Amino acid sequence: MTALSSTDMDWLAALLLDVGTAEIMPRFRNLGDGDVQQKTSAADLVTEADVAAERVITDALLERFPDSMVIGEEAVAENPALLEGWSQSDKLAFVVDPIDGTFNFASGVASFGVMLAVVQGGETIAGIIHDPVGKDWIMAEKGSGAILRRLDGRENGLKVAEPVGAISRMIGSASWQYMPEPERSRIAANQALCLGSVAYRCAAQEYRLLCGGHIHFALYNKLMPWDHLAGSLLTTEAGGYVRRFDGSAYRPEHLDGGVLAATDIDSWNMIREALWRT
Repeated sequence: MTALSSTDMDWLAALLLDVGTAEIMPRFRNLGDGDVQQKTSAADLVTEADVAAERVITDALLERFPDSMVIGEEAVAENPALLEGWSQSDKLAFVVDPIDGTFNFASGVASFGVMLAVVQGGETIAGIIHDPVGKDWIMAEKGSGAILRRLDGRENGLKVAEPVGAISRMIGSASWQYMPEPERSRIAANQALCLGSVAYRCAAQEYRLLCGGHIHFALYNKLMPWDHLAGSLLTTEAGGYVRRFDGSAYRPEHLDGGVLAATDIDSWNMIREALWRT
């Protein structure tokens, strides 16, 4: 049973829309020389839009839910101690990625999203991924299924693709960039066993493809809560199967161990075996 009402979910969706409209889209393809900074590498960026969007989201969340905590990607970059023990609190925790796909955003590529997960007592209880370009959302509350909501209010249920029974018939995303060798090269090579692959450099959009039944799996080695909590709940609520690489359940406190999201348990096992094949 969640601690959020339907009114709260509507408010959260509206907040992400407002931030996308006011803080993100006006800066898209309009960033100045000083508006983009490197974090850990040339592929790990932060822009003025990330910082502004997270600030507005955080302030609004704390005003509406004054007893909650907000775990934002950019705030944690400034103060990593924010990740210590946060997930086990009985307080509502909002986990925010103000722009997932910052590399794309900074490059002028329209593949990015705003991600928000709600965690309480060690469980993810809600997740929203907003597309500021298309102005729609994929949303889920735990135990209630996943939906696509359009700007005009129309809603459709989301369901992962039907299992296809063979790796050679699957299309998927395998983000091997953060893997150590020799695992990195093995996964990259074995992806050729699939029918096809996608690499959006944006978990928000890749989870959207998976939840909408367009691809069969998504694999990530780097586990930060703002990147995967919303998407993993959405995948599960759309009928999919999500586990860490060792088969254990993925939980908010996990920062390592990778995650593989697939259409069902049999496909998960098939993908796990094929991509790690030596």
